[in-house]
Amino acid sequence: MEKIKCICVMRELLKALSELENQLITTYGISLNEAMVLCSIGSETVAAGTIVERTGMTPSHASKTISLIEKKEMVTRDLGKQDKRQMYFTLTDKAKACLEEIKQQGVDIPQLLQPLFDNYSENL
Repeated sequence: MEKIKCICVMRELLKALSELENQLITTYGISLNEAMVLCSIGSETVAAGTIVERTGMTPSHASKTISLIEKKEMVTRDLGKQDKRQMYFTLTDKAKACLEEIKQQGVDIPQLLQPLFDNYSENL
């Protein structure tokens, strides 16, 4: 019975994440994955591998998400100076403004997710 309960709880969690993502899309024009990538870059210039590590996305999913935010002109892509195969990403002013708007206005956190946010203390 516990395994079924776990699946049911996960269903509710996914519904709550979907609700959160719909708010991000409607209010700020970015998906949850796009927001996660933007946050993982922050004020740094980072390699794709760093984005994968920080977000927990697969490399192909991260690549697709990066391409989407590139099309929205929210990141720039630069070749590595020493290794031309390596790509580095930096937020544009448009992305920084979007993150600042999210920081200032926020989003309504679904009740199921609220305890996670109450215990989260990283400075953004």
